[in-house]
Amino acid sequence: MKWTSALAIYSLFLALSAFFVLPFHGRKASDGDAPLVIGQDRGAPAVFRPARILLQMAIVATVGFVIYYVAYVNGWVNPNVLSGRA
Repeated sequence: MKWTSALAIYSLFLALSAFFVLPFHGRKASDGDAPLVIGQDRGAPAVFRPARILLQMAIVATVGFVIYYVAYVNGWVNPNVLSGRA
């Protein structure tokens, strides 16, 4: 596998990991004790930590990519098998 292909696949895992990580950060501002700022939506997060979310996304994406890469190297994932031609 070329490094550009690996980078593209990793970026796909990184984008998809957002759907696994973001639902765990759904604590609303109205749930906490912090007062709402004028104009703040009640459903907005109380404290938004993008660095923490990106780190968690990177961890999930790396684990998923390593599993995919091991399967690719060992021949468990084959384009012919995935397309139904094998």
